[in-house]
Amino acid sequence: MNALEIKNLTKSYPGFTLDNLNLTLPNGCILGLIGENGAGKSTTIKLILDMIHKDSGTVTIFGRDNTDNIHLTKEDIGVVLDEVGIPECMTVEQVGKVMRYTFRNWDEGEFVRLVKKLSLPEKKPFKDFSRGMKMKLGIAIALSHHSKLLILDEATSGLDPVVRDEVVEMFSDFTRDENHSILISSHIVSDLEKLCDYVAFLHKGKLLLCEEKDRLLAEYGLIHCTSQQLQTLPQGAVLRQKTNPYGVDAMVFRSAVPSEMAVSPISIEELFVFMVKEAK
Repeated sequence: MNALEIKNLTKSYPGFTLDNLNLTLPNGCILGLIGENGAGKSTTIKLILDMIHKDSGTVTIFGRDNTDNIHLTKEDIGVVLDEVGIPECMTVEQVGKVMRYTFRNWDEGEFVRLVKKLSLPEKKPFKDFSRGMKMKLGIAIALSHHSKLLILDEATSGLDPVVRDEVVEMFSDFTRDENHSILISSHIVSDLEKLCDYVAFLHKGKLLLCEEKDRLLAEYGLIHCTSQQLQTLPQGAVLRQKTNPYGVDAMVFRSAVPSEMAVSPISIEELFVFMVKEAK
């Protein structure tokens, strides 16, 4: 059974349409949702959580339609949205007490452990938290009720590089259990590249690509050469090229490049930028 299946999902607003989206998240895997602002990442997550109504299509979570007994399903989902919805007057200690009565599987010991691990002040009101501290509290809550699926919208945003790396490691540890899965959106593509098994590129409400990360990195590469050398490559080998005073930088299919020509690795961010420019 897959943790999440999205089929032909559509939602229209004036000036924007999430168009016929299809995604699958297997159990035990992490799927990164990549896209510029306004691409449809947050709309997709809100549709998954049934926070907004879809126009058409289906969303299935652990084999169950997301509109069928969603309150029971949400017990298995840890959610961190771009805005962590905690009353401003509450302290971390008070949040723990409230969550004890919110989730049937709330683990107070785990919450206390994570609060200490993430260096969160227990007596400080939420309104005085920095954005990074708010996101860390949201992550601690999401990981403290034995959820099987984490849905994270810009969950690493606002964190300094050291804490971000620690949080990414926590997410990676979470999916060592083959029954645990993560859907995470972020504009910090380097985080997703370290973390994800699959990546999906969204652009203006359309899915450009969804594929295993390792397969993408193995399939595409970068070369630096002269214009004359570029002309010797087989037709279709070059996906995109940019000329500069020192030669030509080109994105290529690795399999189409002669073995004597050096091919450098490509990052997921570089690949995404290419896909978006091609879409435009």
